[in-house]
Amino acid sequence: MSFSELLAIELPLGLIILVFILFEIKQMLADFVLQNSWMAGGKQQASGWMAPLAMHCTIHASFTLAIALVINPSFWWLAFVDFVVHFSIDFAKARIGLATGWTPERQSFWSLFGADQACHSLTHLVLALTLIAA
Repeated sequence: MSFSELLAIELPLGLIILVFILFEIKQMLADFVLQNSWMAGGKQQASGWMAPLAMHCTIHASFTLAIALVINPSFWWLAFVDFVVHFSIDFAKARIGLATGWTPERQSFWSLFGADQACHSLTHLVLALTLIAA
């Protein structure tokens, strides 16, 4: 499929907005409500980061699975895609944070945090469009 053909696909805007909002609620719950200090702090460490990061990403994947099962059950496997993408984004953010030593007192910390959240939102948009367009 060419890029112009991709742009010509017509999708219901209301459904796109609804599913995107579901993914953004998922992000808020999994990143800020359900993420405990073991996950938040552990994934930022130089060692021992794998289990906390994997648990955090499993929570995200579980929400994605629930959304997929409601919207388009044949795309249940997007939960695994979300796990890998979320893991990669958070891993990159943690490694950059460790390498630079950026702390919340520095603007660069917040720029990195914002980039992390933007990457997650773009991921959610792609996941939502995939569920709807398929």
